[in-house]
Amino acid sequence: MSEALPEQTPDAGAAEEAPRRGEILRPSQIFDPVARALDVLGDRWTLVLVRQLLGGPKGFQELRVRTGIAPKVLSSRLRQLRADGFVDTEEKGSRSLYRVTGKGKTLAPIIASIARWWVREGMSVRDVDASQFTETTALSVLEALPNLLREDRARGAHVVFEIRLTGEGGGVWTVAIDDGTCTVREDFAAGADVRYTATARDWCGVAIGVLDAKEAVKQGRLHKEGGPQAMDEFFFQVARPEGAASDR
Repeated sequence: MSEALPEQTPDAGAAEEAPRRGEILRPSQIFDPVARALDVLGDRWTLVLVRQLLGGPKGFQELRVRTGIAPKVLSSRLRQLRADGFVDTEEKGSRSLYRVTGKGKTLAPIIASIARWWVREGMSVRDVDASQFTETTALSVLEALPNLLREDRARGAHVVFEIRLTGEGGGVWTVAIDDGTCTVREDFAAGADVRYTATARDWCGVAIGVLDAKEAVKQGRLHKEGGPQAMDEFFFQVARPEGAASDR
């Protein structure tokens, strides 16, 4: 005959600490992965800075220009990102650049998901008027294109756009769509399928849907050369409702 197991009695201290039914718990008593993640990533600038550095190493001043963060705040956030292991520094000649680490790169899908949610749902939640983006820089719009991509339409597509912009904030960029992914780089395109030429201001208006592309072409404000593919075929335009005419 087996011996009876000794009766288990609850620890008195543990019983006193156990929450009572209906009791409001302290955050430390709750295992919530979302809350825990926000303890690390909840600062406004954390993901913004990592997003910038995912595009390549950048200096302090370049990060200021691209984000508009005040110098003291930027210094503080970069120190914290280094302490948390998301960002490191590298020397390039006489310059010290910030670069994203392997740990920082794990945040890429989170950043992309947040950006896409805002474009598709977040603007309507806050009833954002997209016409307020008329002063948006061409660089910031171009860098946002991977997050504006319509993956369903871009899947299986292989097309290279060259964007030539004049005026303030102008330059030349290559936008490549390759089977559901989009990459943007600042340079001329070798063998572009489609080339757009416009002022930086007009192109920004077209890219976000404030200015209709078809009308811009008719008015001579946007010039298109090459194949029939159109950028608004592949990208969300935040100010344009579904079904609006494109420049094709």
